[in-house]
Amino acid sequence: MTAVASPGPLPPFEALPRIPVDRDGPVFREPWEAQAFAMTVKLHESGLFSWPEWASALSSEIEAAQAAGDPDLGDTYYRHWLKALEGLVLAKTELTADRLARRVQAWARAAERAPHGEPILLPEDERD
Repeated sequence: MTAVASPGPLPPFEALPRIPVDRDGPVFREPWEAQAFAMTVKLHESGLFSWPEWASALSSEIEAAQAAGDPDLGDTYYRHWLKALEGLVLAKTELTADRLARRVQAWARAAERAPHGEPILLPEDERD
């Protein structure tokens, strides 16, 4: 695994990526969006990347999507968020794109098998 420098002090709030908020805090359209947000915060706290690195990765994903025709209406924000997070994880760990794709597929299969309202569990034999 790549050595990670200390994240250092947090930048001013204005420098952090914008997320949808209302008067009560962050707003997420789907549970996976909240999970992606939480994973990002946790990986930053663990020192995998700095906030400036995160802001740059997210900005790059949004700019690429806009260049490809994304109208930037806010409904695709967390798709860009997730793609930026995946890119940083792939760049800064030993995880490969193939292994990540296999894990995504395993979770999709597990979700299809899970009864509605029950937790989605990844069987031991589908973890790698």
